Amino acid sequence: MRGPRWPRKLRPVYPRPGRQGFRRWIPSWRQVLGLFSTVVGTVAALVAVMYARTDIPADLNAFATQQDNVYYWADGTEMARTGEINRQDADLDKVPEQVRWAVLAAENQTFYSDSGISPSGMVRAVTRMVTGGSTQGGSTITQQYVKNAYLNQEQTFTRKLTEMFIAIKLDNRMSKDDILEGYLNTSWFGRGTYGIQRASHAYYGKDVSQLNVSEGAFLASLLKGAGLYDPALGRKNHERAVERWGWILDRMVDGGKLSKEERARYTSFPEPKAPPRPAGLTGQTGYLVETARAYVSAHTPVTEKDFDLGGYQIRTTFQKNAMAALTKAAEDVKGGLDPDKRASDKDVRIGAASVTTDGRIVALYGGPGYLQQGFNDANSSVVPAGTAFAPFVYAAALRDGVQLERGKPRTPVSPATVYNGDNKVSLRTPEGPYWDRSGKIVKAVNDGGKSWGKVTLKEAVAQSVNTPVMQLGMDVGLDRVGKAAVDAGLLESSLGTKLPAFSLGTATPSAIRMAGAYGTFAARGLHSEPFSVDRLSRNGNEVPVEKPKAERVLPQPVAVAVDDALREAVRRGSATAARAAGADAAGKPGTGQGNKSAWFAGYRGKVSTAVSLSRIDPRTQELLPLDGLGGAPKDATGSTYPLDIWMKYMAKAQAQH
Repeated sequence: MRGPRWPRKLRPVYPRPGRQGFRRWIPSWRQVLGLFSTVVGTVAALVAVMYARTDIPADLNAFATQQDNVYYWADGTEMARTGEINRQDADLDKVPEQVRWAVLAAENQTFYSDSGISPSGMVRAVTRMVTGGSTQGGSTITQQYVKNAYLNQEQTFTRKLTEMFIAIKLDNRMSKDDILEGYLNTSWFGRGTYGIQRASHAYYGKDVSQLNVSEGAFLASLLKGAGLYDPALGRKNHERAVERWGWILDRMVDGGKLSKEERARYTSFPEPKAPPRPAGLTGQTGYLVETARAYVSAHTPVTEKDFDLGGYQIRTTFQKNAMAALTKAAEDVKGGLDPDKRASDKDVRIGAASVTTDGRIVALYGGPGYLQQGFNDANSSVVPAGTAFAPFVYAAALRDGVQLERGKPRTPVSPATVYNGDNKVSLRTPEGPYWDRSGKIVKAVNDGGKSWGKVTLKEAVAQSVNTPVMQLGMDVGLDRVGKAAVDAGLLESSLGTKLPAFSLGTATPSAIRMAGAYGTFAARGLHSEPFSVDRLSRNGNEVPVEKPKAERVLPQPVAVAVDDALREAVRRGSATAARAAGADAAGKPGTGQGNKSAWFAGYRGKVSTAVSLSRIDPRTQELLPLDGLGGAPKDATGSTYPLDIWMKYMAKAQAQH
């Protein structure tokens, strides 16, 4: 017995009978229309079901119950707590009307007339999500409020749909003013603040009711991303903030919410005040927290906005005993200065960092104290490396060889290769003598005007003989020297202009980077980028952290040869005072041109430490000479202070292991 015939009639007949060749595979218009109707009907049914099943959550996200962020030493003991929620609600009528319109001009100009969602914006956001582009934008203020107050910051298709459905329902249930008030009270403005009331205090030190439209336009710019628009975070941020501030005011004029006459009064950017420093981050702790937080921002999926909500546990690489030893060494040596009696002892800056060969930053000294000086001298890139840069010139030569004549093959060199170590040797290029812009042949000069005669490259590095090092840099090629330095661990941005003096250390690496780069020689040519966060979790749940892997950046024979020269410098060269640190010590002092910086960088075992010293005019930020520092003779070059700090630290650190 046959079943009913009507289901067969509804089934599409495909391929189409009665057609030949490719035409039998072309669907009829009825089939296309039927398929389209089926798809649309199915999607509509699914959307209807999801809309019906999506409820507005009963509770707001509990900002007030979030935890502090807790930082831990490498041994797991607590180091510091930061990141408490800074939020206070403000009634909408306390927010000046023009400030509200500045927010709407920046984020959602059609807020009072839209239905709570932006279909075109949703399509753009989903398209970016699917194609892997930026997921910023695409939301009305109602949607942003839903995301802030009820959901999370994840960028997924499901979360976007949920956001849309709740926004539609919320728009039907709440007044526009109530939604705007909720949005202004739950939005992140940076500097640890949620809500426009706390943001007003954080940036302008006043109640939100006292803001003018210009200040409101700046605060509105922060809603696009405080990490990009807070001027205190850098020059680029300042430029972006000024541009967006002006755009918001102009947009208010276009929307009829600010007259041209009023707009003309606001020609100067309303500079916010500097961010306050957390009171609990005294001494060196603030520098450690700042360094670890920067690593979290750059090497984890956690945004600054999420981080400010708190609840994170950050296990750092900093070792409590090493920190104590480095801090005491720096402060003991600095205690020998007398700025009240000697002008040459004023404005001294010391930066130091200790990094293991696998990249862990175990200690740093950033300055007199975070609350006293927020700038971290261990991460400063303004102090010339001086002759402590010579090992990178040597490494480049051993790896790449030299080119003595243009068009001829490069010639290998070895530690035993001999160069002229006399004073005032004329520098040469593959084409002939090197002339400066005034038409004079450039001559290299040794410290104290000493002539060393013929010296091997190993001896030149160990004894800090300038003339062969400068000529070696010219023979290798300064670009190749720079590449060797970057390969070892210095940042390209710290190299500066590559003129002949480049080989004598015009580059300005931070102490952290210098310690890491010297660690490459200790590790026989393997380099690991410095890092400060070992583990990250939120309320006990692990959060992935990118950690560096060791990479071969120098051939092992090259690194071993540089290591041998640095050990020779300690045995009987320019760093003999470092012998007291132990038989396995290796390192080199550095003096910058014009006697404007002093360094010591060296290592024992798997720990590399670099110490920089400079004097910086607090008004002009220009480097000052170290002449007469600590009562030394005025004609003395360099300073023994960095080596003294290194020695005291090494002695204490080794005694603790």
